[in-house]
Amino acid sequence: MSGEKRQFIRGLHNLKPGRGGCVATIGSFDGVHLGHRAILQQLIDKSAEYDLPSVAIIFEPQPQEFFSGEQAPARLMRLREKVEAFVEAGIDQVFCLQFNRFLRSLSASDFIDQVLVSGLNVRCLVVGDDFRFGNDRRGNYQLLTQVGKQHGFEVLDTHTLEYQGERISSTRIREALEQADFVLAEKLLGQPFCIKGRVVYGQRLGSQLGIPTANVNLHRYSAPLSGVYVVEVLRNSQCLPGVANVGVRPTVGDLIKPVLEVHLLDFDEPLYGQRIQVEFKAKVREEAKFASIENMVEEIHNDIAMARRYFAH
Repeated sequence: MSGEKRQFIRGLHNLKPGRGGCVATIGSFDGVHLGHRAILQQLIDKSAEYDLPSVAIIFEPQPQEFFSGEQAPARLMRLREKVEAFVEAGIDQVFCLQFNRFLRSLSASDFIDQVLVSGLNVRCLVVGDDFRFGNDRRGNYQLLTQVGKQHGFEVLDTHTLEYQGERISSTRIREALEQADFVLAEKLLGQPFCIKGRVVYGQRLGSQLGIPTANVNLHRYSAPLSGVYVVEVLRNSQCLPGVANVGVRPTVGDLIKPVLEVHLLDFDEPLYGQRIQVEFKAKVREEAKFASIENMVEEIHNDIAMARRYFAH
C-alpha cells in the first residue's frame, strides 16, 4: 500500500483500536521459500485490489519449537531474517504473535474472534491449503470460509507449489541442506541458502592459532546443517571467499548451541560488530573431534586448501 510505513508489530496489545482493515496471511513461513512467496504475491495482489495494507501474521517461537523445544526441526531463518524477507517481498506489516500457553489454549473460533476480527479487522485472508490452527485443530480453510461469511471477510486458499513433482516445503529444504544439495535448496528457496548475522567476539583461539575466524551466533537450538563448508561471505558490497564450520566445536568442547565460524581467505580486516551474509557453496567434511589441537589445525589447513581449489576452478 503506497504511502503506508512498513511496520513490525509484536503482540495483540500493540494493535491500535479501530484499525481500518487489512489483507492478511498467516503461518510460520520458515525460510520464506518459493511456496511462501507465491502466497505473499497473492497477498500483495489482493492488498492492491482492496486498497488496504498487507499483513503477514507469524509466531515466535514457531509452534513446533513451543511444543518440542530442542527436538523441533532446525530453523532455516531467524526472526530478523524472516522479517527482512517479508519487507523485501513488499509486505506492509509483519504482525508477530508470541506463541505461549495463552495462544496455545485458544480454540479456532476464539483465535478468529480475538486476532483476525477484533485485533486486525481482516477484510481478506490468504491461507495455504494445509494450514490448521486452534487447540481443537478445527481451524482450516473450511471453517475460515464459514466464519468469514458471518463477519464479512473473504478467504482465499493457495495451492501447493511443486518442483520436480514434489511439494516445496521447509522440510524438503532441510533435507536438501542435510545432504549438502545446495543446488536443490536454491531451487526451492528461489535464492542461495545463506545465514545472516552479526560478528561477535569469541575465544580468539583461531587468531592465536594463526587462523582467525568471524563468529556468528545462530540463536537457535540446532542448525539446519552441520560440518565444514566452502562459503562466500557478503560484507557490504564485498563478496569474500572462505571456509566455515557450523557446529559445537567438539575438540574445544565449550558449546551447547551451534555457532558459525568463518575463516576468510587472504583477509585480515576486523569484522566485529558488522553484519555479514554467509552463502554455502559446497560441503568439505563433517565436524570432527580431534585428539589434539595440532591435529585440528592440520585438518583446518586441509579445509582451507580445499576451499582454495574450489574457487580456483
